[in-house]
Order: sequence, then C-alpha cells, then structure tokens
Amino acid sequence: QTMETPKYELVIEAKDMGGLDVGLTGTATATILIDDKNDHPPEFTKKEFQATVKEGVTGVIVNLTVGDRDDPATGAWRAVYTIINGNPGQSFEIHTNPQTNEGMLSVVKPLDYEISAFHTLLIKVENEDPLIPDIAYGPSSTATVQITVEDVNEGPVFHPNPMTVTKQENIPIGSVVLTVNATDPDTLQHQTIRYSVYKDPAGWLEIHPTNGTIGTTAVLDRESPYVHNNVYTALFLAIDSGNPPATGTGTLHITLEDVNDNVPSLYPTLAKVCDDAKDLRVVVLGAADKDLHPNTDPFKFELSKQSGPEKLWRVTKLNNTHAQVILLQNLKKANYNIPISVTDSGKPPLTNNTELKLQVCSCKKSKMDCSATDALHISMTLILLSLFSLFCKSFP
Repeated sequence: QTMETPKYELVIEAKDMGGLDVGLTGTATATILIDDKNDHPPEFTKKEFQATVKEGVTGVIVNLTVGDRDDPATGAWRAVYTIINGNPGQSFEIHTNPQTNEGMLSVVKPLDYEISAFHTLLIKVENEDPLIPDIAYGPSSTATVQITVEDVNEGPVFHPNPMTVTKQENIPIGSVVLTVNATDPDTLQHQTIRYSVYKDPAGWLEIHPTNGTIGTTAVLDRESPYVHNNVYTALFLAIDSGNPPATGTGTLHITLEDVNDNVPSLYPTLAKVCDDAKDLRVVVLGAADKDLHPNTDPFKFELSKQSGPEKLWRVTKLNNTHAQVILLQNLKKANYNIPISVTDSGKPPLTNNTELKLQVCSCKKSKMDCSATDALHISMTLILLSLFSLFCKSFP
C-alpha cells in the first residue's frame, strides 16, 4: 500500500538482568527504507479533453493530466503517453513534461480545415516501469482528445508555380503572354480573386485584375539587362476578398527567342599609322553582335564607298569576326575617314555603316606626331571635286 513516507526509524532498547530495574540498558536506532513497487497504474483525470487549433499552425495545443499514487519522480510514477488511434497522417505527437508528468499534445504537421475540421485522438498512458504482476492498466489509463480546427483565410495559390512560357522578343505591344490560374484554398468561403503586378523589373507587362490575362505594355527585348540567360522573370499577386484579405505570389518565367534586331558594332574606330610606314597593314577590325546565332557572325566587311579620285585602301576578311584594313600607298599626314560597312548573317541581315578614323602621323626618332596640321585630305579632295562638277554643269 502507499505510505506517507518511505523511511521509518525505530529505537530498540535492550535490558539485562531479565529486565529488572537494577539491570543495565542499551538502545540502538534501526532505519527501515521501503522500496516502492509500481502497484498503481496512472489514470487520466478525465475521460475526454478538448483542444482548438488554427489551421496551418504547429505547436502544443493541450496538456493532458494524470494521477498516479506511486512515489513521485520514480519510474513507477513517470508517465509515457502513446497515440493509439486517430493519427494516420502523423500530424500529432505527444511527449511527457518531466516536471509535471503531463502529456503535451502537439501539432507537428499543419492541419487543413478544408480537409477536416475535427480530429479525435485516442491516447493511452503507462509508466516507465512495468506494473507488478497482479496489477493491470484499466479503462482510466486511456482518454480521448477532441480537436477542433479553426478556419484561417489562406492566400490564393497559383497553378503551376512557377509558370513558364516562350515568346519571341519584339512581339507587338498588347500581345497576350499567358493567362494565369490561381485558386483559393478557402473553398467554403466563396471568395473572389483579384490580380496585380508585384515585380516587373523592366516595366513590360500588365495583368487583367479579374481574368488574370498577362499582356505586354512595351517591346520585349532579349538583350535587355533585365533578361538573364534569355529568361525574363516577373512576379504577380493574387489577392482574395477575405477580411483581412490574403495574398498569394506567382512567378512567371518568359524565355525570349532571339530576333535579329541588333546591328553589329565595329571596333576599334580609331587607327594610327606613320606617313612613311613600310607595313601598310593599318589595323585589325573586329565586329560584335548582341544577337544570338544565326543572327550574328560570320560578318561581311566592306568599304561602303570609295572616297577620293583613286583607291587608297582595302578591307580584307581574316575570319568570321575580324578583317584587316590595308593601305595601298603611303598617305600624307592628315586625318582620314574610311567608310566601312559590316553586315551580320541574320535573315534579313542588318548592316552597320560606320567610319574608321585613320590618323596618318609623322614619325621621327620613334616619336609619332599626329597633330592634324593639314586639312582633312580626303574631305578637301571631295569638296574640290564637287565644286568643279557644279562649275562644269553651270557653264556647259
């Protein structure tokens, strides 16, 4: 049986001379420690416990209380709780509070009100130590927990997320990119959804607030700094009509197909040469194009027009991206503009007409003097030829 204290002290007295008063007496103290056996099963303080939890939330939702008449803080007293029914999705766990011996019931996987608004758990409690053979766990060692799930306004969900679509760059303004689809998990609340643009870095897109159709408000450009690896990313919001409203976010990836919309660029645009140079290969020109193949190289290099009364230079192709400018004779010290056209391989191709500025300098003692003391040689020649032509036409 349960005793008030597991320790007793007895004082034992011994007398000689048959216990006569003339005899001598001796005393001793005997301490008796009583070991507790697990002869009392734990019992729930009530047969049914109640708990309420919001959907989407985790943590302790109720503490289950038990009584045990065995010695506290022993294995015969400490409780071990087990959920024996009502937890197929493993959404709940129960652990013992070591200070109070209570069972702490927790939600470990968020609950969904729309799937189930109520849960009933059957829980049993045992001791760490086994009961003695003639004692058994009875009906009071089990209890039910009735759990009510409260509905929470959840944000709409985009399907799929992220959304992906492929479009040509330069499609007309007002083109439809995609119609998004977002649904509200709160199916029992019959809410409406409105859409809006959240992040549109280049300002290219708009979305219809009620039907979710995304259209272009500007020209899409694959070569834009806002496009990474040919993909443009924008974010959109779906907002329900709850109080307060809840918001879901959807990501749109637009893969942009290349269109030949960039002319090739020429580099360098300035070259220098000595007026008495023996090597008349003036400069190697390179071309670059922001477009992708096949809208880039091989490039075609040409003199776009031959200046002056005689040919002074030539452009020779070296490879798909480079060409060489060669002088056909030494030139006088002056600044010359060599008109060059470079054309890409797109269909249709694009051509860039540009000018290479050639400075013919005087070179003495390894010093190059490029100060343009002479007038533009070619330009003056052209002006004189034009004036002579006009003079001839005016006075036949």
